[in-house]
Amino acid sequence: MVPSNRRIAHLDMDAFFASVELLRYPELRGLPVVVGGRHDWHPTLQADGTHRFARLRAYVGRGVVTTSTYEARAFGVFSGMGMMQAAQLAPDAILLPANFEAYRHHSALFKAAVAQIAPQIEDRGIDEIYIDLTDLPGEAHTLAVRIKQAVHQATGLTCSIGITPNKLLSKMASELDKPDGITILTETDMPTRIGPLSVSKVGGIGPKATLKLNDLGIHTLADLAGADAGVLQQHFGATYAAWLQDVAQGIDDRPVVTVRETKSVSRETTFERDLHPRHDRAALSAVFTELCQRLADDLQRKGLVSRTIGIKLRFEDFRTVTRDLSLVVPTDETQVIRRAAGQCLKRIELQGRIRLLGVRASGLRTAQELEHAGRPLQRELEWVDGG
Repeated sequence: MVPSNRRIAHLDMDAFFASVELLRYPELRGLPVVVGGRHDWHPTLQADGTHRFARLRAYVGRGVVTTSTYEARAFGVFSGMGMMQAAQLAPDAILLPANFEAYRHHSALFKAAVAQIAPQIEDRGIDEIYIDLTDLPGEAHTLAVRIKQAVHQATGLTCSIGITPNKLLSKMASELDKPDGITILTETDMPTRIGPLSVSKVGGIGPKATLKLNDLGIHTLADLAGADAGVLQQHFGATYAAWLQDVAQGIDDRPVVTVRETKSVSRETTFERDLHPRHDRAALSAVFTELCQRLADDLQRKGLVSRTIGIKLRFEDFRTVTRDLSLVVPTDETQVIRRAAGQCLKRIELQGRIRLLGVRASGLRTAQELEHAGRPLQRELEWVDGG
């Protein structure tokens, strides 16, 4: 890693959605809790003032896990997993429906709290941000403690922070001491803290690249650092191989971008096992709907509407196919997005099992711009073929 005087932090809220639910139901702390499924799984308030909660074993349907507490993750239950599969792993886990309005509210609270201390923030999603601490006075650990205290005071929630000279390492560092951790790394920590990590821990090294690297005997970032440059170029091409070599050395010069013009918003998931388009149709449909819901939530949270909806499929042979469809009127509505994405799906020949499914919104405008133009949002599906 090239030495740098930059101090870049990555803040990641701990089990964010589940933690927000525990604020409402503190009696569930320390228990395996799974968030997802239909909204008719709300807890029932009993005569004695306590709540009766549904158990995951009672779930029947095609939903997917939105998130889970660390206690549920110990049973192997993670976001994106089918609820029925999760019920087999943790039948006694508490089942709660998702409440995205509450999650967006707490997201805004924690970001506002951080901005009071460190205003140079890059928003990376509902539960994570990058922060440039370089020009702020004080030691890195002191700043991290102040930020964590501010987040907890504003939300009642914990977060984990990684601080390193760049975004690449900080993203990985924030995962090392979860939950409620502070991890500060310098170039001297690369061999002991970063080197042993799997190559799959790096954003940008996906399942296909991980598999190819593993086939070459490259499993960790330390292995990657010692790999022959010629071998990497032979299997990955010059550009990607050069990037892999930089990653292995912890090199990343990307700045913290505080203002970004959003060109597209997307949601995608890679399945734990490749799904068959016919035999696993129910599970695929549930994930598809969930992705559309999350995409609509993202658009509404950002105050954006989309003119073009697209989908992305990656098959078991790593062949990737995309399709887009342009709407007559922009939208931020789940049902419109779901129908448009469904039309895109019909234009793909489903040959082979599916390993990744994604939904994308592009052609973005702010809802305020649309209102000023005197144009309504899309409430009924009309489209022109976007090719």
